[in-house]
Order: sequence, then structure tokens, then C-alpha cells
Amino acid sequence: MQHVVEVEQGCPAAIGRPSVGPTYRSAFARDGFPAPVPGLDSCYDIFRTAVEKYPNNRMLGHREIVDGKAGAYVWKTYKEVFGLATKIGNSIRSRGLAKGSRCGIYGVNCSEWIITMEACNAHGIYCVPLYDTLGAGAVEFILCHAEVEIAFAEENKIEQVLKTFPKSTEFLKTIVSFGKVTQEQKEEVSKYGLEIYSWDGFLSLAGDLEFDLPLKEKTDICTIMYTSGTTGDPKGVLISNASIICLIAGVDRLLNYVNEHLEQRDVYMSYLPLAHIFDRVVEELFMFHGASIGFWRGDVKLLVEDIGALKPTILCAVPRVLDRIFSGLQSKISSGGFIKSTLFNLAYKFKQFRMMRGAKHDEAAAICDTIVFNKVKEGLGGNVRVILSGAAPLATHVEEYLRVVTCAHVIQGYGLTETCAGSFLSLPNQMSMIGTVGPPVPNIDVRLESVPEMDYDALATKPRGEICIRGETLFSGYHKREDLTKDVLVDGWFHTGDIGEWQPDGSMKIIDRKKNIFKLSQGEYVAVENLENIYGLVSAIDSIWVYGNSFESFLVAVVNLNKEALDSWTHANGISGDFETLCENPKAKEYILGELSKVGKEKKLKGFEFIKAVYLEPVPFDMDRDLITPTYKKKRPQLLKYYQGVIDSMYKSAK
Repeated sequence: MQHVVEVEQGCPAAIGRPSVGPTYRSAFARDGFPAPVPGLDSCYDIFRTAVEKYPNNRMLGHREIVDGKAGAYVWKTYKEVFGLATKIGNSIRSRGLAKGSRCGIYGVNCSEWIITMEACNAHGIYCVPLYDTLGAGAVEFILCHAEVEIAFAEENKIEQVLKTFPKSTEFLKTIVSFGKVTQEQKEEVSKYGLEIYSWDGFLSLAGDLEFDLPLKEKTDICTIMYTSGTTGDPKGVLISNASIICLIAGVDRLLNYVNEHLEQRDVYMSYLPLAHIFDRVVEELFMFHGASIGFWRGDVKLLVEDIGALKPTILCAVPRVLDRIFSGLQSKISSGGFIKSTLFNLAYKFKQFRMMRGAKHDEAAAICDTIVFNKVKEGLGGNVRVILSGAAPLATHVEEYLRVVTCAHVIQGYGLTETCAGSFLSLPNQMSMIGTVGPPVPNIDVRLESVPEMDYDALATKPRGEICIRGETLFSGYHKREDLTKDVLVDGWFHTGDIGEWQPDGSMKIIDRKKNIFKLSQGEYVAVENLENIYGLVSAIDSIWVYGNSFESFLVAVVNLNKEALDSWTHANGISGDFETLCENPKAKEYILGELSKVGKEKKLKGFEFIKAVYLEPVPFDMDRDLITPTYKKKRPQLLKYYQGVIDSMYKSAK
């Protein structure tokens, strides 16, 4: 395994424990993990040292709106941001908060988000991102569970915060809008004895008051980041200063080894939610280098236009965004006429062939880049040199295509909130790593643990098993949930729940999920058993198997219908035919989809949890076809294998 080195041998199964494969780490950490930079003990130190080194560098930018039109990016320097963060920090302290208090932040990425975060970092206050994609009630749950005392929110999210009253007011005492505050909001808040401030009002709240910064240690918690659980409430992942500092040291070493080190001239487009660890650590990395961060306008339809105006050098994306770019390019080429599309396809095949033979992307076909692919590069602002995909798997054909046509490195990463994001990263110019997440970053150890019930053997010639990670980037536990922490952290190893397969070159391929939970292409987790219980409430259904391909953004299902219920529906609607014929009837499918949708709305399911296509199976799931266990539990891998053709055609027709 050329890109990893073995540091511990594997061992066979012991009483109550499955076998484990050898422990590997990145070949870039052959002589040990990179030490964090001396003097960096907290996330605040990352910001403080950047301000000292690069005071006049552009730090945070947004597009100025003039007469309703978006103009050029306007910037705040590191020194200016430091001044604002100092004021906000003093104002937060003047409201009675101290080291270890909790501050909520709610809204799309913007300068105020980062300024508030740095104010929290300075005073050792836990930053608690709030977000509503976890479903109704999530904001209220997080405010109460984390015992948030002050909440900063985007102007149009203030109403959502007020909806959490009176429960959240047990802890919440102050609300700050990133914009203005209305008289009605002031009156509503005062009913509960709270104070609400506009951003400008809060900036000057502390006046000349200055508070000493507390001593901060690496082991101190920096943020509580909530993540969706398999079922039930979100889990609060406790992330320490050490986790983020160690991750930055590891990613930095990797980038230096592959000659793609970050510099102060780099520019980052901030649009992936700061409430998630992926974007948070990338922005910390940019700040560490004194680089620039530009914010989008918050509208996905305007994202490409914002990219064109900002001209970023590094672009992070989730597969759904890259799928859109891929589809857009495909339709442009096909509508460009015969000569243009033929020229493009010939250039593509030639460059792809050269890259597959080992040529670096910028040397494989310089003429093709200049004449043909430069237009694609310009469409992304003209300066993008690295496109990093994370949060869900990127389809192999999209990854290969973009590696050829964007004139940039397209690399996939893998990590979880619990592992502080980047645990694996594929390497530039390594076409063999397409479809994998690459080798581990050089600050963690990785091993596979066998999963006998799914026939995955970590000691086989082709090692497969649950990915387990050890290292300082790991989280400090789940907030107020020691039981859940003990489930996943065993002897210092974090069990990810994802099934991986080591590749001969030392990269990792994600092939399955241990529990019945999966991720859709937009990065959302789906707890499938919970959904099947909800959809099982439809009286016309005897049994339902819900499936979601992680390269797709929606769910499909195979349904066993209740014969009597279908008979009464056909009778009421004047439709005839035997049971098998009715199962193929488009109207019957429409009826079942409608019933599923109805129960989904009643149970307040999220948009991505709705079923978009169904296959009506006249034969009940049975043991003869190995689709269920003797206790009638669904055998999911076998169901997928058996219905693969049906699944493929449902995804095709539902698009």
C-alpha cells in the first residue's frame, strides 16, 4: 500500500469482539504525526496570529448591493475583523457570559457569523451553530439542550428563534440580530424578560468596558456541533481546540507534500453551511494562512454568478453542486452544434487518455486546455485550482469528467463531525483514486473492523470492514450523552458506522453503511427504519422497503400491497384486473404515492424523506428468496441485490 504505512498488526476475533485489520497511517506521517504550530493552543490563537502576521490582508468579503444589483466584492481586513470581534466579545461578556457559557449562531454564512465565532473563541465561550434542516423543533431542542444564553441570528431567522419561547427562555437571555430589530420583536421579547439588539446596537453595548481574555487550553471545548442522529433528537458533538488545531497541522502537511500548499493570496468561496464541520475547518485553515473568504448571497441560483465575481482559487462542494455543474456543461456542449461538440469530445478523450497514462492534469494536453477547456475554467471564475468534494460520495463519472475539463484538481474527502471533518483525502494527479476518498490525512490512525453479519472481513485478501479512526482530531464525546459516546468510542477507536475497502494503493473506498442509515447526495442522513415505521401506517400497505442511493437526492420504495385495501380502491374507482395487473397499473402507483405523501405530511417529514417513486410488488417479501429473516426482519443487502434492476429504473424514470 504505497500511500499508507502499517503501524500495528491486525488481530483475530476475541470473545465478544470481531477481528480487526492492521492499523495504517499516511505515508506522509511515516516518522510521526505533524506537531501543531508552537503557540497555537486554541482556535482563537489561529485568528490572533493571522491578525499579527497579515493585518492588512483581505479577510472577509461580501457583494455590495447597489440599486438592487450585486456589485463587486467589498472586503474587511484581518485587523478590521479583529476590532469588530473584540467589540462583540466585550458586549457578550457585558451580558454576564463567561468562559464555558454557550452562544448560539443561526443563519447563512456571512461576516457577522465569523466575527461572532471569533468573539466566542477569544473568551472561551462555546459556539453552538443552530440550523433548521434537522426538522421542526430542532432549533428549540438545541437552544435548550446546549443551555444557550445568547443567540445571534440572521434578520429573517429572528422569528424562528421567537417561536422557541417559552421553553428556550429558561436559559436564553439575549438575542442579537445580524441586521435590524422591529418594535414588535422588542415587545415580544420583553414579555419574557429578555433583551434583543440590532447588530449595530450590540457592537456599541459594552462602550469602553474591556474584559480580560481567559486562559484557553487545547482540551477546552470550542464548539458544540449538532448532527442528526439515526432516530430521535440531534446529538451535540463536543469539539475541542485540539481537534481543529491537529486537523489543520495534518491537512497542511498533506498539501505541502503534494505541492498544493495554501498561501495568503488564496481565495475561498464560503457557501456550504458554517453550521457543519466541513466548512468550519476549511475556513479555519484559510485564516491560518491569512487568505481571503468571500461569502455568497445565500441563493443557490446565484451561486455560479457569485463564483464568477469572487474568482476563488479553492472551491469546496457537495456532490449535488458538482452534479449541477456537470449537467450544465453537458447541456451546453450538446447544444453547441456538431463541430463544437465533436471538438470538445475529441479533446476530452485525448486529455483523459494522457491523464490515465500518468500525465499531470496541467501537462496532459496544454493546447486542449487553452482552446477548449479554458471556457469551463472561466465559468468558475478562472482561478480555481482545487475542487474538494465532501459530505457524500461523488459519482465516478462526474469526478473523472470534472478532473479532465475544469483544469483543476478534483479530490474527494471523507470525515464526520465526530472526526473533525477531513479524515481521508484523495491526492492530486492520481487517477487510480477516482471513486475513492484517498488515503488517511497524516494525523490519524485507521483500521478496519470485521462485520461478520454483513460478510465483511478486515483480514481478507481484499480487506473490508467498519472504518475505525484513532487520533487527536476525534471529538470529546456527545453533550449530555455518555451512553452514546461509549457506543462509538471503544479503547480510543471511533467507530464510524461506514464500511470501507482498502485499495492496493492505500486509498479507502466507502462501500456500505453498517447501520440502517444512509446519506443522500445533498449530505442529509436518512434513518430508514424510522421512515418505514411511519410509511407502514398507510392501510393499503402490508410491508415497505425504503431505499436511498447516496448518489441521488431522493428516496424510492418497494411496496407489498394489502390485497383487500387495493380491491376496495379499484372498486371505488371503476378499475378492473387481477392483483398482478393492478400492481403494474400507473394509477395504482399514483394512489400509493399519494397515500405515502399524505402520511409524510401528517408526520411532518422533511422534504428529502418523501418517497418519489414506488414499485408495487405482488409477491410478499419472503424467506424463500432470502429477503427476510425467520423473525421477519428485512435483509437489506439482499433486498438491494434482488431489486437492483427495479431500483435503477425507478431512479431513471423519477428524474
